[in-house]
Amino acid sequence: MRIITDSAADFSADELLKYNVTAVPLQVVFGTDSYEDGVTLTPDIFWTRIMSGENPKTSQPAPDAFLKLFEAAKADGESVVCVLLSSGLSGTVQSAMLAKSMCDYDDIHIVDSMLAATAEKMLVLRACQLRDEGRLCAAEIAEELRRFSPRIKLYGCLDTLDYLARGGRIPQAAASLGSLVQLKVLITIDENGKVGMAGKGMGLHRASAALLKLIGQHQIDAAYPPLPLYTHNPDNCRGFIKKLNQAGIAASEENAMAVGATISTHVGPGVFGLVFVEAE
Repeated sequence: MRIITDSAADFSADELLKYNVTAVPLQVVFGTDSYEDGVTLTPDIFWTRIMSGENPKTSQPAPDAFLKLFEAAKADGESVVCVLLSSGLSGTVQSAMLAKSMCDYDDIHIVDSMLAATAEKMLVLRACQLRDEGRLCAAEIAEELRRFSPRIKLYGCLDTLDYLARGGRIPQAAASLGSLVQLKVLITIDENGKVGMAGKGMGLHRASAALLKLIGQHQIDAAYPPLPLYTHNPDNCRGFIKKLNQAGIAASEENAMAVGATISTHVGPGVFGLVFVEAE
């Protein structure tokens, strides 16, 4: 059984080997320079160009990137579970579906995670766990993942609104005003797999308290360790982990996950938050 995901799940090269997962890279484009996320684009290159003021764009993988992997699995008689970035955020799922139709092989099972970044990664890790248990076939694993996905929750805090303005998602004037009053926006991934505003706070202290309150509305399933997340600099995340621990939530710096280029393009540095599985 092959498990395939995309680079938005933010697995390192070592993790891909450890868990026996293949990641198809999304494209990140700076002007005339096109990179493959996680392959030719390293975090150092990405953040150096971002912090210098460049505005990259991201694009989904071409169907051919999936087709090559699907045809290899077909030739080897292996089943495929393909867990991908939310269709509410990218056309990656559509590329994979087109590749499947071109491959003409029934044992390919594409799962729209309805998630992104560390939350998508958590769903892929669940796929690996089910594969390694050996009880379910690929089709059954895909169905279990679709049932499990709504239980994965992501809450984060944006340190700046500038990158939403760069991407045209809010007016630059709103971003400038937000910076002036130190407005921090809280985000989540909604039931449609899209990024939604979950709240706001003036300054890091109030924003952290509001984020804790949102997380506290859910009962965390202790069977799945919660994963802190951050972009670029982990300092904000470290402070938030202390607050989580004080609130009785067992999060650790060792488990903190760096969000990669695909998602960081749209949210910028200084983001912090938590991904967890809600108890049934």
